[in-house]
Amino acid sequence: MDRPLNFVMISPHFPANFEPFAHRLQENGIHTLGIADTPYDQLSEGLRSHLTEYYKVDNMEDYDQVYRAVAYFAHKYGRIDRIESHNEYWLELDAKLRTDFNVFGYKNEDMLAIKTKRQMKEIFRQIGLKVANGDVFHSDEEARALVEELKFPVIIKPNSGVGASDTYKIKSQDELEVFFNYKNPNVEYIMEEFIDGDIVTFDGLTDHEGNIVFYSSLEYSEAVLDTVEKDGDMFYYVPRDISPKLVELGKKCVKAFKVKERFFHFEFFRVKETKELMALEVNCRPPGGLTIDMWNYADDFDIFSEYAHIVKDNSFHANITHKYNVVYISRKNNQHYSNSLEAVRKKFGSKIISIQSVPGIFAKIMGENGILARTETLDEMRELIQFAHAKD
Repeated sequence: MDRPLNFVMISPHFPANFEPFAHRLQENGIHTLGIADTPYDQLSEGLRSHLTEYYKVDNMEDYDQVYRAVAYFAHKYGRIDRIESHNEYWLELDAKLRTDFNVFGYKNEDMLAIKTKRQMKEIFRQIGLKVANGDVFHSDEEARALVEELKFPVIIKPNSGVGASDTYKIKSQDELEVFFNYKNPNVEYIMEEFIDGDIVTFDGLTDHEGNIVFYSSLEYSEAVLDTVEKDGDMFYYVPRDISPKLVELGKKCVKAFKVKERFFHFEFFRVKETKELMALEVNCRPPGGLTIDMWNYADDFDIFSEYAHIVKDNSFHANITHKYNVVYISRKNNQHYSNSLEAVRKKFGSKIISIQSVPGIFAKIMGENGILARTETLDEMRELIQFAHAKD
């Protein structure tokens, strides 16, 4: 191709740690064409200087406005080659725009499989993966009948939803009846049997043909629901060593869900009693929080740059060796810790990558402060967590 690629970036400023996508794409000679509803002068200087052009709309939920923005870019720069937000919230918007402008990537017809948990289960079953039993319900009566089959406790969550929002662990008939009073009437819910297990993930990036060029994993101290409920400490980490079985099942999922030139974040239960892996859900975008930065620290590379290379000429340059475990450790203002943040920094020195404050909307889960650190061994990592979370 003798012209620069035209890459439309939906909401390129959010989250802030995704801004380097624009930096690396532009540095690779790609036109970075941003669309959002934030005034241009409120974008960071770094982002402004790496956008070829920015189109502000009044309302991102108004499809006509966003469509006109893309049409303007197409008229000015020529054929649009990519449309991407890297954000779960805009998956359907991205797909609708790709469909209307005939752009490479997921289209409208792909959304059912990657957005709805019921359809995900069907695909998991088709490729031989075990899943938690469950189904959608459309009335209180259907829910009561379903719980007879699944038995308490059960998990109820939106069939199409983001993260742990609007998700409930229901332990009794009384709690189920209370749920009926506060459920959102505009949401389709799915009910699943409760699985006593830890969540582990298989994450990474594929090339244009769907080959995995990079993969990683996440392990959590506990379920997000539990962290929110008790308002306590948490940590999660990118491990150096990843179970071969997890990699095997993850590769099956990448193929089944046709993940091409995309990031992926697949969640599995590791059943506590048997250590068996059960498929939970797929997310065809990068993991949230600081995970994408944690990948860079785990391997001393630049995932944003590698993504730009994949888009530009379908090449991946980094040599991935999983050099470090990288951990995020929350610190909450409502806890009384034995050791100050400064004491943590002093004791663990070069193992500490950064200590940062967390925006209010994420603090309930991530703590008001977060410690990012990396270690060569899990024992070193556990020592660091224990020191950071020790109480008076």
